Amino acid sequence: MMEAVEALALVSGSVNKELLARNEYLATENKILKSKIKKPVSFHNSERIQLAKVGKQIGLNALKEISCIVKPETILKWFRKLVAKKFDGSPYRRKHGRPPISIELEKLMIRFAEEHPSWGYDRISGALSNLGYNISDRTVGNVLKCNGIPPAPDRNQDTTWATFIKNHQDVIAACDFFTTEVITPVGLITYNVLFFIHIGSRKIHIAGMTPYPDENWMKQVARNVTMEEWGFLSGCKYLIHDRDMKFCKSFCGIIKSGGMEPLKLPPRSPNLNAFAERWVLSIKSECISGLILFSEESLRQALREYTTHYHEERNHQGKGNRLLCPPQEYDPVNKDSGIRCHSRLGGVLKYYFRKAV
Repeated sequence: MMEAVEALALVSGSVNKELLARNEYLATENKILKSKIKKPVSFHNSERIQLAKVGKQIGLNALKEISCIVKPETILKWFRKLVAKKFDGSPYRRKHGRPPISIELEKLMIRFAEEHPSWGYDRISGALSNLGYNISDRTVGNVLKCNGIPPAPDRNQDTTWATFIKNHQDVIAACDFFTTEVITPVGLITYNVLFFIHIGSRKIHIAGMTPYPDENWMKQVARNVTMEEWGFLSGCKYLIHDRDMKFCKSFCGIIKSGGMEPLKLPPRSPNLNAFAERWVLSIKSECISGLILFSEESLRQALREYTTHYHEERNHQGKGNRLLCPPQEYDPVNKDSGIRCHSRLGGVLKYYFRKAV
């Protein structure tokens, strides 16, 4: 029995010596390899896990002796993270509190508050409920405060010009002059063209043209456009015009007698009459600039042709990029018939369409 124990001790002693020699060799080899590596070694998660498991079994003191690539503290830190991850249930934990407000709903609240300065939190909450959103007035208040919008009593309730035009576009008309040169037997004459535009429908009415728009001429134009039933301004309540002296007191008086309120714009403010200014740009760039007018009749024909083209054949971006008054042959759905072209003023104005079946 004693002989067997002695033999086992000799064997185990020789094995321990061999393991120590191997460990010493591996440690020496690691040091040499580390000295050859210039950049820090990067590890994947699987490699960190392997080192952390073995390093935990060896212990900190043993790691200090044999670890060369990674610090022993780092290996143990990896192991602690591995254990913590095992007991981490945060991915499966339900979040407490109310769900966050979507960006779309937040923009809708801001839009309501900006377009309706007198609306309080309750009113905005009610308007949202009509759209299928169940939002409390307190939530509306929190969202508006985060976006720097104060409550209704402190909110600026002054109506901007753009808002006024948008809210009253169906009862607002504007008028203005534009000039063009006409060749006549007596020379080059500047003609003044007076037009009216209905803001809501964008319809145009050429009231007249003359080289000398005096007071009597303006008064007659005012009578024509304010006549009951068939006058162009019938149904309108406001008429926008600039501070041109041609819009005299007698002209404004006749407009008032027709049940409308003339609105004289401030000096140097063409943007306040933007619809009329844009129409002037359209007719000059699309029609007048491509023609040489030799008489008043040629100017009259050009205005007549362009007005028809403007109403029936020209797409308007401000009205959904569609025609204002489509002609009878207009049929965008029909794709069987061939494409046709209708030209006006010798090809200056062109309209492409498919003939209706």
